Amino acid sequence: MTYPLPAWNTRGGGYPGSAAATGTWRVRSCWRRFPVWLSSRRRGHPQHSLPGPNRSSRLDRKAAVMEAPIEQAPVDPMLAEMGENLNKAIQILEDGQREVADDRERRKYSRKDIPGPLQGGGQDVASILQLVQNLMHGDEEDGRWEHRRMQNVGEQGHMALLGHSLAAYISVLDRERLRKLTTRILSDTTLWLCRLFRYENGSAYYHEDDREGLLKVCRLVIHSRYDDFATEGFTVLGSQQPVVYQSAACRMGLGQYLCNQLGLPLSCLCTVPCNTMFGSQHQMDVALLDRLIKDDMDSGKLPLVLIANAGSPGAGHTDKLSRLKELCIQYDIWLHVEGVNLATLTLGCVTSSVMAATKADSMTLTLGPWLGLPAVPAVTLYRHEDPALSLAAGLTSSQPVEKLRALPLWLSLQYLGHDGIVERIRHASQLSQQLLDHLKKQASIKTTVEDELNSPVVVFRFSQDSSTASSVGSAEGCLGWEREVQDSLNRWLGERLVQLVPASGVDVVDLEDEGTCVRFNPLMTAAVLGTQEADVEALVARLTEIVPLLSATLRLRQEFREEVYRHATLAYVEDLGWPGLGAIRYLPRSEEPDAGRRQQEVEKVNSDLLRKLKELDADLSFSTGPEFGPEKNCVFVGMATEDLDVAELVKTIASLGKDIEESGKLLENMTEVVRWGIQEAEMQLQKASDQKLMEEGVLRQIPLVGSMLNWLSPSQSSVQGRTFNLALGSLDTTEPTYSSRTQTGGETPPTTPTSSVSKQLPGHKLFRRGHGSFDAPDSTSFLTPNETSQSWGPQDGSTGLPLQAEPVLTEADTQGAEAGFHVR
Repeated sequence: MTYPLPAWNTRGGGYPGSAAATGTWRVRSCWRRFPVWLSSRRRGHPQHSLPGPNRSSRLDRKAAVMEAPIEQAPVDPMLAEMGENLNKAIQILEDGQREVADDRERRKYSRKDIPGPLQGGGQDVASILQLVQNLMHGDEEDGRWEHRRMQNVGEQGHMALLGHSLAAYISVLDRERLRKLTTRILSDTTLWLCRLFRYENGSAYYHEDDREGLLKVCRLVIHSRYDDFATEGFTVLGSQQPVVYQSAACRMGLGQYLCNQLGLPLSCLCTVPCNTMFGSQHQMDVALLDRLIKDDMDSGKLPLVLIANAGSPGAGHTDKLSRLKELCIQYDIWLHVEGVNLATLTLGCVTSSVMAATKADSMTLTLGPWLGLPAVPAVTLYRHEDPALSLAAGLTSSQPVEKLRALPLWLSLQYLGHDGIVERIRHASQLSQQLLDHLKKQASIKTTVEDELNSPVVVFRFSQDSSTASSVGSAEGCLGWEREVQDSLNRWLGERLVQLVPASGVDVVDLEDEGTCVRFNPLMTAAVLGTQEADVEALVARLTEIVPLLSATLRLRQEFREEVYRHATLAYVEDLGWPGLGAIRYLPRSEEPDAGRRQQEVEKVNSDLLRKLKELDADLSFSTGPEFGPEKNCVFVGMATEDLDVAELVKTIASLGKDIEESGKLLENMTEVVRWGIQEAEMQLQKASDQKLMEEGVLRQIPLVGSMLNWLSPSQSSVQGRTFNLALGSLDTTEPTYSSRTQTGGETPPTTPTSSVSKQLPGHKLFRRGHGSFDAPDSTSFLTPNETSQSWGPQDGSTGLPLQAEPVLTEADTQGAEAGFHVR
């Protein structure tokens, strides 16, 4: 059932003489023309707030005002100056980049204990605005803040900003003039909102915190139901404890906020569960509410207020407001309605479920995000016939300045006009329907909407059925893990869509029954972000690209786990909150008794393993996992593609870990091996020297006699040098080295070990089925040629180390040789 919106007696949705009726201003020129516009309103158009028929379009009004001359009239000089200053302020905040020089001479005689900005004779307006701009954008990179400075603050947004400046100016008027002006502004805005949202005979309360209106309503009900509350206070509540009912789908912390502000115990709050058998699982269970009210009344309690949703904060569903209103009339309970779907009351056709909200005792409207108006107050419309009680509850005020809260809305509503307001709400609803139509074609996307034909809020999630992901269903589904795994994937999906299409305004929401979902709520975001149909198309395109990754990852998780279990050196780390294949840890073989050192070794090996995996040319991401996650010292594998070879991936990880472990052990044992080699070479050289002494005799050792004997009868015995092979740990003679050098006539260049990291086809990634695969490198593939073996003197295939033939190596020589055994 639909209800048409009655036409207004305005030209194009505006009011005669209003901003909407006199044309669209430019952002810069509107401040200069504002005094002229205000003077024209003072002299004429006494019936500008009365509704009437719609006789012309907005475009016709624009053309008419372009042709009509602007009437010049004397204006208030203070008002003109204010408009000029505001224009300069906006220009500096948006475009200005001004260098402010320090006035050192002026501050020379200032007190040192006075903060810097307050020293001296004060700063000019431009300097202060420059400081505001630096605080707003100082932490952002150059050029990046321009697209974020004030998202989609159009001319209607500037009108709202102008309202705050006007409120400060109007507050200094004389009391009588201020009273008349504020009464006019408040009455006009209240009438317009009641007509816009079909709320007859209503009053309005304007507040900054969107919960404050409900708080004042609860105080009004307490004053109404407890006659002596104004004089006796909380003591009268002891006879009958008040009860406030709210839906389980209400926004988080609302009931606790009311109890804290009203001074009531939490026992006064009753949360009504949602439907479990019939109807939407995000709607209040009316039958259960009826039983709860009866039980409370039988126990001597007094039901006061029922808080219902016209668009729940999570899924955007509307309670059965008609049935709830009947219960409230039956038990004399105040019905309060809030929610984003109340915005659709401005449309020409409204669903019957939302239309029932117009019969509620009060409703809260958040016009700022709905219409893209910055810094405008929320509005609570209510019906009550006793103004004294409304004043006691704080819903009305005798202070004229309090009534100026409505001024930004008063200006903005006139500027937009009826057509502009309806167009923004209709545009948001059409965006939701556009996305919903595309999501119906996605096989792995499940939507959670109240009405397939008309749903202002679209909630969806990736959901892989058991037939598609049989391996996951058999292993994880039976243990209740599938829900948590899919929640992590949907959380990643939502965060990814926010990054890729920020103008869409999607966010991540956790629902009790469905789990983690992605929400598209253009009524709250489209007017602020400027969301268009192209943004929705881009969102669908990105979603189409990501869904296959989610499906492949969910399907391959179990296979990845099973492959890890086949390797003794690998440990599978269970982290259901990780949106990817999973986490893996390499466990090096260690006989170290100290647990701390073993942990350090595990950390080092896995850190090097992660670094090597990141260097591979693959379509996989490797990371250390969540920053504040419980699992450390492991490698987290990200999203997988459909053609991923899981067995080859796990085999590669195991091979790389083994190579890193062996390379690390080789480097750790290098000092001991080199020291042993030097000691062994020293012993062998000492034996060779003693043997030479025995063969040649003592006479050959005397300097002069030995030289003469060597000339007459040369000795054939000599002490051969020694070479030490670092890779084999063996000590050999230098005879093969010198023989090879003599045959080749020069030094043989060292052989360079080749690192066989991968053998893949050009243009293909690693770990893909049917493409080039990874070949495990040898034990020295991660060392440079100098790290594999180091030698002194000529080298051949044995990569030996020749030592000089000395009778005895002194201690200094030994230390020098030890210093030479090093790995660069």
